[in-house]
Amino acid sequence: MDDNTSALAAAIGGRVRLERQSRGWTLDRLADAAGVSRRMLVNVEQGAANPSVGTLLRISDALGIGLPALVDSPRPKPVTVTRSGRGAALWTSTEGGRGVLVAGTQSPDVVELWDWIMMPGDRLDSEAHAAGTKELLQVREGALTVVVAGEPHVLEAGDAISFPGDTGHSYANQGSDPVTFSMAVFEPGVGSSPHQEGTDA
Repeated sequence: MDDNTSALAAAIGGRVRLERQSRGWTLDRLADAAGVSRRMLVNVEQGAANPSVGTLLRISDALGIGLPALVDSPRPKPVTVTRSGRGAALWTSTEGGRGVLVAGTQSPDVVELWDWIMMPGDRLDSEAHAAGTKELLQVREGALTVVVAGEPHVLEAGDAISFPGDTGHSYANQGSDPVTFSMAVFEPGVGSSPHQEGTDA
């Protein structure tokens, strides 16, 4: 991991540990609630792992705080400014692609704003998110193939799509030029389930 990735991993790990301990949860309890292995959770808390976006979503949902809270200050401010180049790069590819979380809101109704660049050949397969999740995406440059529930949609510059994020979906750059796009994700009711509020399931 480079210095920026290491610093982000350490910040995320510290926030996960803080949120877990504030609830009086053991590592095993959070691992069970999130559906991840105890070893993965230990690595995340120690900042030794570069977990997938899917893993971070499962952990943040289990804690009932939403993904943006993992990369932001524990004490939310009424106005948060993310300067250019200072977002949290939570997805990278070997070809140089990046998925950067640039802004987000707090639970219970979490909205995430992402800035993406995918290089030729890049692909991200995303598992179904929590029930009720919606995604909106607009391509700025290039061409992007979005597959939702097995149906492909090819988007050119300026095209936009909205779809339910609670079904399997993927994004891929099947062209020869980089593709850039903006994406918003709405996840309602984060932390509202009894299990996430700390009662035993």
